[in-house]
Formats: sequence, structure tokens, C-alpha cells
Amino acid sequence: MSKRRVVVTGQGVISALGLTAEAHVSALRAGSCGISPIELIPTEDLSIGIAAEAKAFKGEAYFTRSEIAIRDRFTQMACVAAKEAIAQSGLSFESGLAERTATILGTSMGGQHTQDDNYRLVYGEKKTRLHPFVVPRLMANAAVSWVSMDHGLKGPAYSVSTACASSNHAIGQAFHLIRSGSVDVAVTGGAECGLTWGVLKGWEGLRVMSKTGCRPFCKTRDGMVQGEGTAILVLEELEMARARGAVILGEVIGFGCSADAGDIVQPSLDGAARAMRAALSDGAVASADIHYVNAHGTATAMNDRMECAALHDVFGDRAGGLLVSSTKSAHGHCIGAAGALEMVATLSALQGIVPPTVGFDEPDPDCNLDVVPNTARESDVVYAMSNSFAFGGLNAVLVIRRWDGV
Repeated sequence: MSKRRVVVTGQGVISALGLTAEAHVSALRAGSCGISPIELIPTEDLSIGIAAEAKAFKGEAYFTRSEIAIRDRFTQMACVAAKEAIAQSGLSFESGLAERTATILGTSMGGQHTQDDNYRLVYGEKKTRLHPFVVPRLMANAAVSWVSMDHGLKGPAYSVSTACASSNHAIGQAFHLIRSGSVDVAVTGGAECGLTWGVLKGWEGLRVMSKTGCRPFCKTRDGMVQGEGTAILVLEELEMARARGAVILGEVIGFGCSADAGDIVQPSLDGAARAMRAALSDGAVASADIHYVNAHGTATAMNDRMECAALHDVFGDRAGGLLVSSTKSAHGHCIGAAGALEMVATLSALQGIVPPTVGFDEPDPDCNLDVVPNTARESDVVYAMSNSFAFGGLNAVLVIRRWDGV
């Protein structure tokens, strides 16, 4: 039996760049940067004072007080973005489609605001009783559960947690479920809201955080910048989308993943390259066909150099001619939501405008790639790749194609 084809028909976004997918993509193309001083929490005891915070997002604008009481910030964002994505898709989950729709979301940390607030109550203020919904708020599957409940989606539903690769793994799983015929539709992507005192203290301890900004592949880079946000995509089987006249944003054609089986924090060229090759093989596409790569691009010295080397390993002499950008420079590193936000950026490149790597000020000889510095670039992108490489040596890569009606 031939493999079914899978297309994207809806997307929703909450990020430091905007509260809709359209606003997020417009800001990317304009070369905007969402990194600024943190306002969400007090920072006087932190050495890091900047982040890509979704400052315009206020839960009260979307939910009642009782709804907020049982939904952490990451769940709130996921639910809002899912509503946008499903509305754009035009799907109605009737006549059995609810049972044929999967809900698969990535998150690395789950409800960190709930966890941080309640740790403070227990250990700091010595409280002996907490809100009865602390556990349902902080659990990693809270967002996927609420999205499925909000829309009555009754097919396979689960969370994926593979650190910075969570969203790409989730989207890849959703893609394969549809392609295999297990489901017809999937609501997928990721959500992360880890801008809490405890989380940021933990990241400070790793000594990989920048105090000045995120400058991937730049000689002056000095580390990553945390972000928060969500991106939700609606994937569906091609013929179903065609039959109902859906607007198709792009086609997912390949997914590859690998494990470094090496170091818990140091990335591996071999693992990254194997994941990229696996995605190309899964999509039956040659490396020569790829025009744009949305890089993992964290702006840490180890990651950037490894990823550049891996791209040269996979693409050979063509690597220097690829367009390669890291949109983390604009929306921050959103950890479990990173891959989903970057898939939205990658889809936008298929429309002819490649998002830039902003904040770039000096080339690094060890990162000899065209990183589309500072200004978006028009280009005829037909095939694109999006990379996610996580702590723990877990790698996930997606390949997509411009929809040309055939």
C-alpha cells in the first residue's frame, strides 16, 4: 500500500513576537527581536535579566478566573494557539472524525509556573495545604489533555518530552500516524513557559545563558536566551484536505530522529547528521534538493560549531550555498516548543521569504554558512529542513515541501 501524503492546513502561535501566527511570521520577516528585560517575574536574585517573554499574552483575555485556576500558563497558551490553528484549518470534528484525530504536543517541563509557585508556598512559606488542582496544572500532559477536551478530539493523545527536540518529535509522530493510516488528522506542536525563578536559576547553573542577546553562528555570541510560547499545527491527509478545498500551507514529507548515545549535554556531529540523513531518506528527497534549513542554532559555542560541521557532513560542497537561519535569535529558545515555532518559520520560507538570523554582527570562521544575517531574503524555496538537537543527545529533524497543487 502506498504511503499517504500529509499536509499542513492550520497554524496558531503565541510568542514574544506576537499573539497569532500571522503576527509571529510578520515579525520574523521584519527582522524583529522579541528578547528584552524580563517582566513576568522578579529578577533581582537572577544573574540573567533578559528573555523572549510573550509580554502581550494575558490569560484573562481568553479564560475565566475558574478556567485559569486549573490551567497553567503553558496550557493556556497551547489552548489559544490550538483554537487559532483549528479555525484556520476549517475542520469540524463530526461524523467520526474526532475518533480519527490525534493530539500530540511536545513540552520539556510542563506546568513550571504552577510548580514554582507551589514549591515557594511549601518550602518558603511552610504552607501545609495547596490548591486541589496543583497536580492537574503542572503535569506535562495538561496541555494536550485540555486541547483534546476543548475540541472533543478522541483519537490518540499524548505528550512528548525530549527536551529541546520535544516539538519536532511530536510533529514527526503525528506525521507518521497520518501517513500510516492510523489517523486522518493531528493537532500537534508544542508549548513551553519556563520563565520562572527556579527554571532560570537552573539554567544559570549550566553557564550557557547570555546576558546580552542571542546571536547564533556569530563570532561574538555568548550563549542562549530562554523564551516562552507555543505553536500548534493541524496536519491532515492530503486527499481529505483537497476534497474539502482546504488552504494548504505545506507538505510534510520526512521525519528522522537519532540518539547520540554519548554525552548528556555535549552534542554529537554523528547523531545530528544521522537524524538529517534519516529525514531525507524518509522523505525520499536528495540533499541537493534542500534550499533552506532552519537550524537548531542556540548561540552556544558547542552547538553552533557542531551543527555547522554536521551540515557540511550531510550536504558536502552544497553546504555553503544553503540558506541557514536560526529564528531563536528572534523568539528565544522555547525549549519544548522550539521545534514547533521553528516549523512555522520554515513553512513561511516556502512562501518565498526566508526569515533571518537577527543580531548578527561578525562572522565566525568556524560557522562558514550563509546564515541570512539580519534581513529576510526572498528565495524560491521548494524543500526545507528544520533541525532540533536536544540535551540527552536526542535529535529530531523534519523535511517539508512547498505545496504546488500536485
